[in-house]
Amino acid sequence: MMLVQDIRSFIRDSSRPIAEKVHLHLLPDYSDIMVISALFFFTLHHTVSPVVSRVLFPVSYGKANRKTRNNWDAHVVSLVHAALIVALSLRCLDIPTLSSDRAFGFHKGSTFVSAIACGYFIWDATEAIVHYTEFGFVLHGIACFSVFMLGSRPFAHYHAVRFLFWEVSTIFLNIHWFLDKTGKTGSVIQLINGVVLLGTFASVRLIWGGIISYDFLKTLRGVSNQLPFFYVVVYGSGNVMLNLLNWFWFTKMIASLRKRFSNGNGNANGNGIHHKGNGDNSLEHKEF
Repeated sequence: MMLVQDIRSFIRDSSRPIAEKVHLHLLPDYSDIMVISALFFFTLHHTVSPVVSRVLFPVSYGKANRKTRNNWDAHVVSLVHAALIVALSLRCLDIPTLSSDRAFGFHKGSTFVSAIACGYFIWDATEAIVHYTEFGFVLHGIACFSVFMLGSRPFAHYHAVRFLFWEVSTIFLNIHWFLDKTGKTGSVIQLINGVVLLGTFASVRLIWGGIISYDFLKTLRGVSNQLPFFYVVVYGSGNVMLNLLNWFWFTKMIASLRKRFSNGNGNANGNGIHHKGNGDNSLEHKEF
């Protein structure tokens, strides 16, 4: 136990000089959480998921090719992160210090959530680069990591915990993918999940996300003279880019689901919505 504490202290102390130099004042006290988070998601991907999935799904996972198994493991990571981060963010919605100062207010709860998210997006960006399929996925991972990392100035914690509610739709996206891979493609349960997926995506990303994004841009404009110029550029352009990606992915989701269920029998071999693939498969990423 003392060894673990020593390692955590070492990470914090090592990050302090750099963090202070770049004015990320909250980073040193939570840098160990970020590292632990990243290690957790990498371990889940490369160790825990392969072992558990092979036992629980000896056919769907055990007999799949290497690429499909990696996609499966990536979706497990995405599903675990989405459920975890939504639950943690929910606890931060009514924190007075965030509501009273939407630009620079912070709290140990919101900082902890941001550190967990940073660790996840380190894994996410790495996975998108190593198993490259689209530049948009790489851009998404890097952009999300950047905004949550820069938030340790502190900045935008009020909006950060609300933007993380976008992950609600990711839960149903991953369920949809697993239904494909376990022979439930085109089934009633997948149809129901698909409707819920579209509904949650539209609700939390397009409607709720649009409202929060507008409020954030107003806040950013109001304090732009108190921030380095690159903050305004990164947060402003990142906000617009992520919202455009949401609308782009939403149109692909509709097209894919319409194609999937238009003939009433689906695609029994599970080649529809998945993480990495070729052709016209539309919902192929683990993380929206």
